[in-house]
Amino acid sequence: MRLAERAAAIHREGLERGFEIHEKSSATDYVTEIDRAAEAAIVEGILAERPDDGILGEEGTDRSGSSGVRWVIDPLDGTANYVRGYPAYCAVVGVEVDGVPSVGVVIDTHGTRSEGVRGSGATRNGTGIHPSSRDDLTSAVISTGFGYQPEQRARQARVASMILPRVADIRRSGSAAFDLVAAACGIVDAYYEVGLAPWDICAGQVIVESAGGIVKTIPQPEGGVLTVAAPTQLLEPLLGLLSGAGLLTG
Repeated sequence: MRLAERAAAIHREGLERGFEIHEKSSATDYVTEIDRAAEAAIVEGILAERPDDGILGEEGTDRSGSSGVRWVIDPLDGTANYVRGYPAYCAVVGVEVDGVPSVGVVIDTHGTRSEGVRGSGATRNGTGIHPSSRDDLTSAVISTGFGYQPEQRARQARVASMILPRVADIRRSGSAAFDLVAAACGIVDAYYEVGLAPWDICAGQVIVESAGGIVKTIPQPEGGVLTVAAPTQLLEPLLGLLSGAGLLTG
């Protein structure tokens, strides 16, 4: 999808020339002119060809449409990584059709392109992908993420501390789309996180499900939604582990 390619090109251009950084909700939540330029480029491209579609973007775009199609975009997922030069960020473009996530494209730091179309499979640089075949949580590597507010991060750390002794290891990239793609192609065995926004989930969910995995979302009593992505054989064991760590899983 050339819109995601254009956003990824803007990321590269920003690293070459430099950019301004601003805080959003906290000292760990950033936005840059690159985020905004990438979103503007994606929105401009959509409107040029599909002016009746809806668009929802992280950097403020919220446009209703009449076609039944809505684009859900994160122009730069992993901004905190981007500003530090840590290689885990993505251009993310998802498409909902009649409210159902149906197309997803994620282009990461290295230009690796992962995409999925509901009912048609998922690929990574043109090669078909599938989730992990591992069936034992004790040998599984699980990825997760943390929110921006201190009290939320403290709760998430407590959950992680209960999970870590019961799995092989935990990873945290700082980009939900990056982690969802990793779960889709078996780089990690599963992924969970509380507090994701629609633009964090839409494209990655399509890729995971098109690859043959499962994505489950569960509202939490304290607010936010638990998102779990896993291969079929690990879903229930992981939900059980998360429940034991204090998260609502059903």
